[in-house]
Amino acid sequence: MKLLRVGPPGAERPALLDQDGTLRDLSALVDDIDGSVLADASALDRIRAAAGAGVLPALDATGLRVGPPVGRIGKVVCIGLNYHGHAAETGQATPAEPVVFLKAADTVVGPDDTVLVPRGSVKTDWEVELAIVIGRTARYLETDEQALAHVAGYAVAHDVSEREFQIERGGTWDKGKSCETFNPLGPWLVTADEVPDPQDLGLKLWVNGELKQDGHTSDQIFPVAEVVRYVSRFMTLYPGDIINTGTPAGVAMGQPEPKPYLRPGDVVELEVEGLGRQRQELKGA
Repeated sequence: MKLLRVGPPGAERPALLDQDGTLRDLSALVDDIDGSVLADASALDRIRAAAGAGVLPALDATGLRVGPPVGRIGKVVCIGLNYHGHAAETGQATPAEPVVFLKAADTVVGPDDTVLVPRGSVKTDWEVELAIVIGRTARYLETDEQALAHVAGYAVAHDVSEREFQIERGGTWDKGKSCETFNPLGPWLVTADEVPDPQDLGLKLWVNGELKQDGHTSDQIFPVAEVVRYVSRFMTLYPGDIINTGTPAGVAMGQPEPKPYLRPGDVVELEVEGLGRQRQELKGA
């Protein structure tokens, strides 16, 4: 299933995109698409049954904002340097273990919402990523099979980053990762049953129409199952939590000087195979 949330920020309603591309209202079945629904097998079964029976009312998508596909996100966990190509382009060694950091949950916005370039920023960068959406509480998972069984689905994420804040201002990476609007998510949460192999997905990103990133999840250093299993050893993952799994080569930081960092007025478009497409116009904060 392709689950999504539509409407104004803070007042999104749950919806489903059916096989014909028609937007369907889920408000009569669930209050929202969030951790409580993703952890409720009976609720998901009701949605599947209603979709199969063709009884869900259609929504007019004209002018309708698409919000993040998950509401009330508890935390956003990120994996850094998780593609061989990206590690190489930035001149860093391949990590022996996953690089884990947190991104503020309130950075999550809709897939086509405006991204704000922070005040004083000179190195705002792009990063297309595959996002994992957790569907069951995960603690100390031992096998890849257990890890994948705790995944509700996948989505497109844009892990916007300010490299000067991240690298040159001291402390941890969080300062360059948690600026407002720095995590567009969606358009859809595609349930795990529709993604048979998360290591077989292409990722692309364009800036002002120019292709910048053209990668594939097969290049991940630590694949999806290993990432979920690993993170569950250091923190409890709850339904509705998000894991951003890293970005392929092609970011601005890896380009020759002068590096083409983002500026107000730029347009970024990105997609992950089978998971939808995003488009953001950048403005000054």
